[in-house]
This record gives sequence, structure tokens and C-alpha cells, in this order.
Amino acid sequence: MIAHNNLSRRTLLTGGLATGFVLAFHLPLRAAVNEPVQPRDTTEGRFAPNAFIRIDETGRTVLMMPQVEMGQGTYTSISAVLAEELDADWSKVEVQHAPPNDKLYGNPTFGLQVTGNSNSIRAWWLPLRKAGATARAMLVQAAASQWGVEPASCTASKGEVAHAASGRKLAYGELALAAQGQTPPKDVAIKDPRDFVLIGQPLKRLDTPDKVNGKAVYGIDAILPGMKFATVAACPVFGGKVGKVDDSAAVKLPGVRKVVVLDDMVAVIGDHMWAAKKGLEALKIEWNEGPNAKITTKDIWDDLRKASQKDGAVAKSDGDIAKALASGDRFEAAYELPFLAHASMEPINATVHVKPDSCEIWTGTQIMTRVQSEAAKAAGLPVDKVIVNNHLLGGGFGRKLEPDMVIAAVKIAKQVDYPVKVVWTREEDIQHDVYRPVYRDQITASLVDGKVAGWKYKVAGSAVLARWLPPAFQKGIDIDAIDAAVDAPYDFANFHVEYVRAEPLSVPTGFWRGVGPNNNVFAVECAMDELARKAGKDPIEFRKSMLTKNPRMLAVLGQVAEKSGWGQPLPPRVGRGVCVQPSFASFIATVVEAEIDDIGEITLRRVTSVVDTGIAVNPDTVKAQIEGGLIFGLTAALYGEITIDKGRVQQSNFHDYRMMRINETPKIEVIVVKSGEPPGGIGEAGVNAGPPALRNAIYAATGVALRRLPIDRKLLAAGKKA
Repeated sequence: MIAHNNLSRRTLLTGGLATGFVLAFHLPLRAAVNEPVQPRDTTEGRFAPNAFIRIDETGRTVLMMPQVEMGQGTYTSISAVLAEELDADWSKVEVQHAPPNDKLYGNPTFGLQVTGNSNSIRAWWLPLRKAGATARAMLVQAAASQWGVEPASCTASKGEVAHAASGRKLAYGELALAAQGQTPPKDVAIKDPRDFVLIGQPLKRLDTPDKVNGKAVYGIDAILPGMKFATVAACPVFGGKVGKVDDSAAVKLPGVRKVVVLDDMVAVIGDHMWAAKKGLEALKIEWNEGPNAKITTKDIWDDLRKASQKDGAVAKSDGDIAKALASGDRFEAAYELPFLAHASMEPINATVHVKPDSCEIWTGTQIMTRVQSEAAKAAGLPVDKVIVNNHLLGGGFGRKLEPDMVIAAVKIAKQVDYPVKVVWTREEDIQHDVYRPVYRDQITASLVDGKVAGWKYKVAGSAVLARWLPPAFQKGIDIDAIDAAVDAPYDFANFHVEYVRAEPLSVPTGFWRGVGPNNNVFAVECAMDELARKAGKDPIEFRKSMLTKNPRMLAVLGQVAEKSGWGQPLPPRVGRGVCVQPSFASFIATVVEAEIDDIGEITLRRVTSVVDTGIAVNPDTVKAQIEGGLIFGLTAALYGEITIDKGRVQQSNFHDYRMMRINETPKIEVIVVKSGEPPGGIGEAGVNAGPPALRNAIYAATGVALRRLPIDRKLLAAGKKA
């Protein structure tokens, strides 16, 4: 289980880990009672073949997590991968955040220490298995040397090495120091999946006990001696600046300590959050709103629609698309998705203590090293003088791939000599987010003999990667924006995809759970239903006819048809809709069953998903992530939209940025296919499955082909008359 660590790091360093098997240095899960001191990164006197595992003389097995835990179950799954090849005793496994270090903990896909794109297991599957297997081999060698036998005659299991011929056993803790002088072996064999003991089992999550009993610590929970609290108000118009601030009333309030004026925001520091909040409300702020003060949602959509008429950069082109589109029955449609906020349950926050020669941060982030480097710039310090303590995240969804909240907190904390916890209110969080981009996807297709003969697809929208990771933006193509468009699962002989970069007026955009496949799975799967109707075919049979080269997708589609009762009679204004997707190297087929009443209100009756994600490291986590993702995506389809008026975000809290409620949540059945393929990504896939499947259910029930989200109830009410 996770360590219930109430000691300071200084105490732990001087007394708790004096000796032992160590493959990385300690960073605790919680802020300490006494001001923390980061231990030095040393391997002196310790066995250190890699950065992910350590075992002390008691057998305590600590696994350093290169990815962050934000509710997706990564800690448990990564631990299972490491512990499987290590042959660790699962009951003695503990997890700790890895410190910021791209060299040691950089995600193999991105080269950065980042958690996102549903690739934690995909990226680390082989590296962590090899790390565990190498450590196990070294422990076996240490035992064999002590016994004077061949390593091949020894076996490892549940944290100990055994020699069957002599009946001898040694626990890993007893072998830790003996292994310290060994050279790590090369090319250690990893297990055949048939020999897995932990991988594939429904393991209980390591983070659950502390979340249930209240001991789990999120970034917002960090408490330091002498700490004060702050909250902020940023210019309500994107790009605006602070004009004048009258703080005469605020500074007189009990508990208010200081008013800090930055370039584009104002913060009030108080003895507690209430004092800071009331002080902020008492300020009189005049904003220099700048050139974006007249922008509206209509302006943004007009601009995007105009841009989408341009030719785009060609991402992929096979066959003769012009000839294919000139033949057969032609189809044209455009699909649009709005801005969306992240609205994590834990609002953005950071606790910072800036000293003349150092800066220490306590937060929850998906990108630790970028937080460290950007904080160093804000503090005016070298990177090695900035310490980042990462905590559990109360939701990330891509919002915490941005360092802006930490940069602001550092600038505020620079103004005082004590630690400051800066917490954004829900309203500030929603109205100053980095939003899921608006997208417009245009499809032109032709039908010949009941199949798609030509498919031309154009994505128009923001290039998040061009800002976030410029080297990944090449030749005018944002590979995230076209994800699940260039690799659509169907057998289209004539296939053309292009991308038009169109940045929205003034509104900052970033990654949102589901990322690029959000818009593309929606557009592709909605169009496929319309094409099926145009061809006079059942939507599932229509798809099957073009999945002959994709056996994994074909298999899950067949299974979801059976499990969902596809084709069975339904009452009036009740429909089933299907979605298939190859997102994140997983293959998922989903059916939503929904009822639409006379005024266009929607009742979700049932959702069925069949998932082939390769080897399911923890099947329970796969099911939970699909369930959560479906609810997340269906919420967006039903309610999600950020709108702009006079340069301002109009939504502010959950009363006008709705979440699906428990009584609205349908029965969800997730079937995980047993597979021997390498693991795919799962944390975001369910998000993309729900909206098109729901839209297609509505289409089946009403005949109304919605092409924009969120769902317009007025169109559905009118559809009854039509």
C-alpha cells in the first residue's frame, strides 16, 4: 500500500533510509509538518542500476512513478508492470512521485516528463518491464553468489529468491546490500505473458485506501509553517491588463495581509482563504481590456468557417480522390465542436515559497520539468535552485499540462518572504482556462455499390502542438488535430486528409481529455451513419463491409452488436447509435441507447462498450476508465459549451457549465477483450466514444442529423413534427 508518511523529508533522510537498496531518491506524497528539504540525489552505498525501484533491508519496495496519478489508476498499473518483472511482494509495494528529471523520467514517446495522450502504459510498457527484470536478475545473482550456485538454478517470487535443490531462500531485503557492487546485466529476458502473475489481474488500486480515509494529499492540501493564502482575479478579457487598483477597503479587512498587482491579474494574500476572497471582492479594479473586448462567439465561428474554406496542408492522400468523388452518389457535410473547459474537481492551485536563493513549489501537475523551468524563469533563479514537489491531482484532463498557474503563484510569492498557497476560485478557473479548441471538420464522400469510394476530410482548428511542442508541428500539420482522421479504421481506397490551422480570436487553447480524436471520431462516425442511411444499409453492417482489413475493430464491432441487443425492436423515439474508433492504439466499439421526448430532452437508457486494448494490465482500471470517459464525453455532448461575449467567457460555475448528474447516468456495460497484443491507451478513449454514439442514437430515433455539439434540443423537438 501507499506509505502513510507523516515524517518530514529531513527526518526521513537522516533516520528512515540510512541503508538499503535504492534506485532513485525519495520525494514524499505529502507536504510535511516541518518545512521540507529535498534530499540529495545520491547512490552512495546503494544499489542503483536504474531510477525506478528501490528496496531497503526490511524488504520495503518503493517504486518511483514517472507518470502522475490524477485518478486514472496509473500508479497501480505502472507498479504492476514493474513489480511483475521484479517478482516483488505486491503486499510490500509502495509508490512515490518521481522528482523532475527528463533524463531519468522522460516519457519515452515525448522525451519529456509528461503524463497525457493516454500513453503511460503504452510508452513505459517495455522500458519498465526491462527495468524490473534487470533488478530481479541482479538480486538472483546476489543470492546465487552467496550460495555458490548457478543463477539459472534459482527462481524469484513474491520478493524472495529460492534455490529449490537445497531448499534455501533469501528475501530481497536480505540481498539488497549484497547486490550493490554488481554491473547491471544487458538484454535480460522479460517474461512471456503466459507467466504473468500480476499483469492482467483485477488489482486493488494503491491510491484508494488513502483517498477513502482522507489521508491522500492533493496539491491543494499542502500546508506549510507560516503559510498564507491567496486568490486572484485576472482580466476578464483575454489579453487585457490591469489598469488601476483601489485597495483602500480591502487592506482594512481582518486577515488581509497584502495586495499584489501583476501585469494581467491582481492577488490578495490573507491569513486564510476567506480573508483573501473577501479582500479580493473589496478591491476596485479598472481593467485595460485591450483589443479583444468586442469579440463574440459568432466572430470566432465566422472566422473559423471562413478559414475552413481554404486548402489545407495535406496530411495523407491515397488513390485518385478527384476521380473517386466525381463518381457515385456524393455526400457533403461539416461537423462543429465548441470550446470546452476542463473543470477539474480540484481547481488550479500552487503553493510556493520563494527565498533569495531558492524556490520550492507544491502542486499537482502533468508536466513537472516544464513547471520547474518556467518557475525558474519567473523567480529569476537557476533551474537547479527550484524544487517541485508533485502531489496527487484532483483531475487533470490536460489543464495541468500548462504551467501558467505555477508561474503566477511564483510571481505572487516573490512579493513576500513566507510561503503562499494560491488557489483559483471555480469562477476564475472556468473563465481563465486553456480551452479545448473549436473545430470544424468537412467531409466530402462518394458512395458506389453501397460502399465509400472516395473520402476527402479537412480539419480546421487550433494547432495546440505548434505552441506546446513546436518540434512536433511540421509542414503545417498538427498531428494531434488530425489524430483518428489520418488513421480512420475503414478500407477507403481513395482517401485524402488535410489540415487548416485556424487559431481562434483571443481565446487560449490547449489539450482536453480525448485530445485530437475528440473532433475526428465525432465527425467520422456521424458521417458514417449518414452515409449508411444514404446507402440504405444498417449502420453496423455498413461499417463491417469496410473493416475487412481491420480484424480487431471488426471483432469488437460484432461483439458490441450482440451485447447491446442491436436490431431488437425499440419504442418510438428511442434509438441505438454506434461508434467505432482506433484511438490511442485501442479498438473500441460503443452503442448508446437513448430516448428523446417530445420537447427534445434526452434520457440515456444504456451504454455498451467492447474494448480491445491489448494486454489489459489491470482490467478493473480499463473498465473504470471507459466508464468515466463515457460520462465525461456524454456530459460534453449534452451540455458542454464555452461561449464568449465582449471578450469574456460567459460561463462561471457548474450552474451554467453543467455536469451530468448521477440520476442522468445510464447503465454502462464494458466488456474487455482478452488479447495478447501490446497495451493500448485507455484513459481518454471513452470520452471520444460517447458523443458520436449518442448523436447516432438520436439520428436513429428522430431522423435529425445533428452536426454540431452540444445537442440542440430545439432541433430535436422540431424533428418530431418533421
